[in-house]
Amino acid sequence: MTSHIALDAVSGDHGLSEIIPAAILTLNKHPDLKLTLVGDENLIRSALRENNYSENNKLHVKHASEVVEMYEQPAMALRNKKDSSMRVTINLVKNGEADACVSAGNTGALMATARFVLKMLPGIGRPAICTVMPGINGYTRILDLGANLNPSSKELFQYAVMGAEITRAVEDIDEPRVALLNVGSEEIKGNNRVKQAANLLANSHLDYVGFVEGNDIYSGKVDVIVCDGFSGNIALKASEGVAELLIFHAKNEFQKTLYGKLVAMVSLPVLKSIRSQIDPRKYNGASLLGLRGIVVKSHGSADKISFAHAIEEAMMEIEKKVPERIISRLEEVLINKELN
Repeated sequence: MTSHIALDAVSGDHGLSEIIPAAILTLNKHPDLKLTLVGDENLIRSALRENNYSENNKLHVKHASEVVEMYEQPAMALRNKKDSSMRVTINLVKNGEADACVSAGNTGALMATARFVLKMLPGIGRPAICTVMPGINGYTRILDLGANLNPSSKELFQYAVMGAEITRAVEDIDEPRVALLNVGSEEIKGNNRVKQAANLLANSHLDYVGFVEGNDIYSGKVDVIVCDGFSGNIALKASEGVAELLIFHAKNEFQKTLYGKLVAMVSLPVLKSIRSQIDPRKYNGASLLGLRGIVVKSHGSADKISFAHAIEEAMMEIEKKVPERIISRLEEVLINKELN
């Protein structure tokens, strides 16, 4: 299956210096992939030459004269930068010229622009940012990770529906186990919003298993964890920090003594395997669920390996027809009046 993905090539902390190598890496790995690089065409073509690459039938360049900076307010970017690389990238999805888009740019601006251009799916109030977290047994999807800091109980329920459906599509799990992130697992814990969302979920078609705490994100007990964007973003960033801390201290300890260096040599295959499993770069690429199109948010500081994973996330969502599956599920839910 051929996938055509538009890349916001000049946004993020590193822009072209990492996104161009990521694009080339992904094209070499996936013969059926087509990419459109969006941004200043002169800068993009110069970066391609520096990487000994040029436009061809799999790689195109689309000019955009503006860039949304990481510090800009979303409303101002939406109003004043209609020819930004981010806006043009999303427009390609809207117009059917690309199957999906990926950006490492300003999260708020990306969310606002995608919502304005692509519009929301029926029955969904606001988008949610969803990503995969590694666990003891498989993976857990968690949402929202920062799109909506103060969602209603109804919106938390909507996130649960979307999170369950993307998990069902990608992991081939018939009935994903869904939980709400809370300060305790007891029913009496939490604020009114979380308790009301729990009531909605308990009386829904979903396999709702109750409240979970932060340590359960990695336990593999559930497939989907739903939370507000404030808590989710903190959980994500804390997880990335812990992974980096573990890798740092492991390196440090093995290099302290000659004995440690010898042990490290013997343990190298195991250490590499562990690092691969907890490496945050491997899980880069968060889905903006609830939109009428596929938009993937890459970490702003992504290197070429990280950004390549974000592109592959978009490819997976195209292949699995994630928006179509969510629409189908939402229609069933609306018939049952669970979203009303």
